[in-house]
Amino acid sequence: MNVAERLVEILEENNITHIFGIPGDQIMPVYKALSKSSINHVLTKHEQAAAHAADAFTRTSDSIGVCMATAAGGALNLVMGVAAAYKDNVPMLILTGDNDLEMRDKNVFQSLPLRDVFSNITQENYSPLNGSEAVYALKVALYGLKNNPKGPIHINLSHDVLLSEDFMDVDLCYLCESDLSSLDDAQKLILESEKPLFVLGAGAISQAENIKMLADTYQIPVTTTFNGRGIISEDDLINLGLVGIRATPRAGKAIEESDCIIALGSIASERTFPNIDEDKFIHVNINKDVLKGKYQIQGTVEDVIMNLEFKKVNWLDELLAIDNEVTAEGVDDELKPQAAIKRILECFGDEIIASDAGSHTTWTTLIYRAKKPNRFLFPAATAPMGYGLPAGIGASIATGSRVVVINGDGDIQMNIQELATLKENNLDVIVFILNNSEYGIIRQWQEDFYDMEHYQTDLENPDFVMLAAAYGIDAVQVNTLDDLEFLLEKGLKGPLVVEIMVDKENIPLPN
Repeated sequence: MNVAERLVEILEENNITHIFGIPGDQIMPVYKALSKSSINHVLTKHEQAAAHAADAFTRTSDSIGVCMATAAGGALNLVMGVAAAYKDNVPMLILTGDNDLEMRDKNVFQSLPLRDVFSNITQENYSPLNGSEAVYALKVALYGLKNNPKGPIHINLSHDVLLSEDFMDVDLCYLCESDLSSLDDAQKLILESEKPLFVLGAGAISQAENIKMLADTYQIPVTTTFNGRGIISEDDLINLGLVGIRATPRAGKAIEESDCIIALGSIASERTFPNIDEDKFIHVNINKDVLKGKYQIQGTVEDVIMNLEFKKVNWLDELLAIDNEVTAEGVDDELKPQAAIKRILECFGDEIIASDAGSHTTWTTLIYRAKKPNRFLFPAATAPMGYGLPAGIGASIATGSRVVVINGDGDIQMNIQELATLKENNLDVIVFILNNSEYGIIRQWQEDFYDMEHYQTDLENPDFVMLAAAYGIDAVQVNTLDDLEFLLEKGLKGPLVVEIMVDKENIPLPN
């Protein structure tokens, strides 16, 4: 048995079911072993799409998303997708091939310092020098992704290491880091507080039931980050809604007036907390590098909330008295993007929604009501164009259920080749393309912030219906709100592309 074969065995032992990627020379030993395994390989048409698909696979399943590429160009194509997952703290495994060890640091064909390339966009980064190190690295990575899920982990595998039959198979002794030294001081602040507030990030998803019980019992209001939406249903009155630059009125008021903010599993970015009062900020995260405020607690959300005491408070009613409706103007106008998105969400709001980067994501965020976590997927912290379609593919493969992709005409073309992957896997994914023949947000920035005429924002688009047909996918174009409503009443099933001709429209600016 060689190292590549053992690595695939370890993946099987850890219940890895799917890998997204494209084969190539240096990673070929892994592909040979993979071809004889129980793991399903999903052949994407671009490595960036493989990374986005693995990202969405992780978000929507109980398993770890894995993407794989060969050296140089293949590995570099993963970078944008890995960076998006890193900024959103999505745990996933990245495997790259590389030249033989003696060639890795030399200026030869397809040799680049891949460990250095990935060092700033992964939580852990391994470049094993022999078979034993490779086996150990994979075991450590999988354990960490499951038990200490901070973000992506990368392993760079040299061709000769993969072919080696010389390795030791060691057992792990691996513990999650924690630092609960601020817990007592945080406890004191909580018990002194009259206006405590939970802010839930993606790291709190596994503790949804416990947090809901605490919030209800002690009447502590809840808010969420973008990636925490749906941990508690937004139809539940205890959930005040989104915080940050797109905060709901209730959530914004709660952040302003709270005397004890308890941030659970959030990275506390500047878009979530533009101005943190450190003296009232309790921050819980397993990743010590993101902790902020006076009360920094490195540990799992479960460990922390199960070791804290709370008291009943009485400020929820005054927050509920605030009108919390976030209105999106123009939702009934013919045919604005927000009008189309409202109808799509009315029809498919309970399905997984994958979006991208653009004005459509803003409108979807404003209109969407999250009832469960990880049902609205988009790259919140990096916002690359090209996420939506491959994410829809990854989520559909992970769940076996229908996924709805809402794209613009600009971002869909970043990874439009993945229509081939959609067709090949015959997935129930419906892709809505909102076509306004422009990069709308960029045009708005130019006009509003740079006092300039729009420049290089107009798009001469292909015929998306004919393009989808070329990939063997059914497609239809709609030009009126009535036609869209009629189409949605039919009960649509993917793979399907729906092109919606919409008006140019400015988005509402954030708070």
